[in-house]
Amino acid sequence: MNVAVIVASVNRGEEIGQLLAQLNRQTLRPAKIILSVERQEDLPGAVDPLVQVIMGRKGLTAQRNRGLDALQDAADVVIFYDDDFLPTPTALEGVTRLFAKYPDIVGATGLVLQDGVKQGGIPYDAALAVANAQRGAAGAVYSVRPVDELYGCNMAFRTSAVRDLRFDEKLPLYAWQEDVDFAGQLLRKGRVVKTNAFAGVHRGVSKGRSPGLALGFSQMVNPAYLVRKGTMRPKKAALLMARNLAANHVRALKPEPFIDRLGRARGNWLGLWHILSGKSDPTAILSLR
Repeated sequence: MNVAVIVASVNRGEEIGQLLAQLNRQTLRPAKIILSVERQEDLPGAVDPLVQVIMGRKGLTAQRNRGLDALQDAADVVIFYDDDFLPTPTALEGVTRLFAKYPDIVGATGLVLQDGVKQGGIPYDAALAVANAQRGAAGAVYSVRPVDELYGCNMAFRTSAVRDLRFDEKLPLYAWQEDVDFAGQLLRKGRVVKTNAFAGVHRGVSKGRSPGLALGFSQMVNPAYLVRKGTMRPKKAALLMARNLAANHVRALKPEPFIDRLGRARGNWLGLWHILSGKSDPTAILSLR
């Protein structure tokens, strides 16, 4: 089996360069690497000619879809990495072993050794040290647990299963919960799992993320939209919305320095008002003021 890598990115040239360097350290080299960006300025200073660069309007779902369009049949498995993710040196080898061993698996989310999103970011050197310390063992028996969602920073798919699927471009910008929606579509085709067959560190770089107001709006509207679409259970959506609403209001009293809690709380209320008015349109985020 061979594996391709797709990276969607905006304004993170340095991080892309660091990820590309880590992909060069893989025990199994990728069959193809696709960088989906908005403009030339999003790229590092030098990109290997073998890396395919595609450009177009920004938005995580649109950029990932352009990557899938460009992939065609270049690999048996495709893995999506966030630009601030650093895989372990054996990650791609582990991906191919997993999909070769379990023909019924169509999608998988790997192990996140550390997640900087929850701690204000992890410096590159520290993240690299953690990733490179986890080399794994060839032929290991991996843990595989069925799930109904994937974590977008580190998720892999059998290309034959996603050939006719695309990320929902009605989820614009940061596209919160787009990975859950994609998994919901994929469950109709086979097993979706969480595994330690492949792993890495999510640095949680803050630049390039949606501002608090926009994310807060999406935290309410996107789950409501996915319930209507049928890719998220109503109970799960309600719990997700309630948890974020509570967290943003409680922590606004003493916010983390790397999170705009007041902006998120305001966005939550704008999103709830949008839903109560009988709508659930994620693209309304584009007209927020």
